[in-house]
Amino acid sequence: MSNSNLQQLREISLADVARLKSQPTPRIKSDYDVDKWRTTQSYQDYGIFLRRLNESVVGHSLPYSSPGHSQAVTKILDLLDALDQWVDEIPPLESPQRFGNLVFRTWGTRLEERSDEVLSNLLSPTHSSLIPFVKPYFLTSFGSFTRMDYGSGHEVSFGLFLLCLTLVRLFQPIPEEERELVLVVFVRYLRLCWKLQDVYRLEPAGSHGVWGLDDSCFLPYIFGSAQLRDQTRIAVSAAIHLPLSPTNLYFMAISRINEVKQGPFHEHSSQLHSIAVGVASWNKVNSGLFKMYEAEVLGKRVVVQHIPLGGLLEWVDSPPSRSGNHASQAESYETRAPWTSTPRPLAS
Repeated sequence: MSNSNLQQLREISLADVARLKSQPTPRIKSDYDVDKWRTTQSYQDYGIFLRRLNESVVGHSLPYSSPGHSQAVTKILDLLDALDQWVDEIPPLESPQRFGNLVFRTWGTRLEERSDEVLSNLLSPTHSSLIPFVKPYFLTSFGSFTRMDYGSGHEVSFGLFLLCLTLVRLFQPIPEEERELVLVVFVRYLRLCWKLQDVYRLEPAGSHGVWGLDDSCFLPYIFGSAQLRDQTRIAVSAAIHLPLSPTNLYFMAISRINEVKQGPFHEHSSQLHSIAVGVASWNKVNSGLFKMYEAEVLGKRVVVQHIPLGGLLEWVDSPPSRSGNHASQAESYETRAPWTSTPRPLAS
């Protein structure tokens, strides 16, 4: 798919923001609500946004050298750097628990108390009216301060946070900036989340046992397979042969798994192993991962039930003229993961 064939992302003006009445709150309480969410404009917006991000990184490697960050990209990197510094300023308690160092709640309290200030620095006075509508996504992007865990639902919140900022055109939906959102901003976010998990020993919230792709994240595999999609020099099977070059997000995420898990890879990461030995091309991996993401992340109430909706991401059905785009998503929604214990090729 070329960038010219991608759907355009709608724009929400600041005048439209001023007319918004509802602020984001958790809306998904049941499986019925999950089905409803899949009919909303917000779900469609997120799908368009991810497809655009996906296409923007095809053929690009890490580390990514940008010709120059926009002011908005520079500011969000400064924000993530500041949150990283807080981890150093709030060291963990020496405690015997395997999971959940209580000091993570102290870090979370600081985030909650300073969120308006931090977001004001990011948004500038012109966009300050956005704060109530983006803060709920921001606060749920780094883990649960109650359960002291982190999973793919928190990653979705950060994706929705970036979506909101793009809908209002703080970030521009053009390939150059979308590429930076993935290869610079998301990579920085990912490293911060890994640090939070390591320092505060956060429990994995997204483990699905043998069906799970990764205990904590999913998007690095989508974006990383997109980076590799149009080349044949690196085989899919290379993902299980160490050491892995950190030139794409897919290999970065697998290297991370090998750092934090022990034992044979095919036992603790059976899905990823099945992909490596059973899928012929990165193009197949990329398309299959989108289907799996829709079914196993966005389609699972236990994953998305804490995601706030409303405001910029309205909790209403999308217009009938555009809702037809959900057909392919609905077909894959009821499926289980595209890979089983017996490897087989993915549908394109």
